[in-house]
Amino acid sequence: MEGSDTINTSSSSSSSIQPQPQSVVVSPCAACKILRRRCVDKCVLAPYFPPHDPLKFTTAHRVFGASNIIKFLQELPEAQREDAVSSMVYEAKARLRDPVYGCAGAICQLQKQVTELQEQLAIAHADILNMQSQHSNLMALIYMEMAQSTTTIDHTKTTFFVEDTNNLGLLLEPLWDINLQLV
Repeated sequence: MEGSDTINTSSSSSSSIQPQPQSVVVSPCAACKILRRRCVDKCVLAPYFPPHDPLKFTTAHRVFGASNIIKFLQELPEAQREDAVSSMVYEAKARLRDPVYGCAGAICQLQKQVTELQEQLAIAHADILNMQSQHSNLMALIYMEMAQSTTTIDHTKTTFFVEDTNNLGLLLEPLWDINLQLV
């Protein structure tokens, strides 16, 4: 039966000692399915293109071709192959989205965003420093005015208050004298 995914492991002789026939499901990797070839035990593509994700191989195959993918993986140590496949699939997706620039276009766009954000951050830092400087200048000015107002007391305000409230001013005059001495 062509295209069958099951292999019958039972023998033709039936005896009571042998167990029931067992079926082992062997599914070719996505690469071999798409290429319509038999997937061997030591298939280079099988660990990286599982049968449940055929789109992964299809994408890489459109851009790089099956023979180039196989050659590339065979030249790499096994520890680096997973990352290489991931990179190839990413590059292939980017190349299909943007045939001219591919990954380089995405990288340039991200670098541009980083530059713009760094400029905005520098402007925000400058604004913060400007506001802190204005705040410290304002506080220094307030302290200077407070220091000047405590050293020179305006007696016209106190006499105005006393003159304005004839009898009440005479009663509060000793309190004003105490406040002047405290300052």
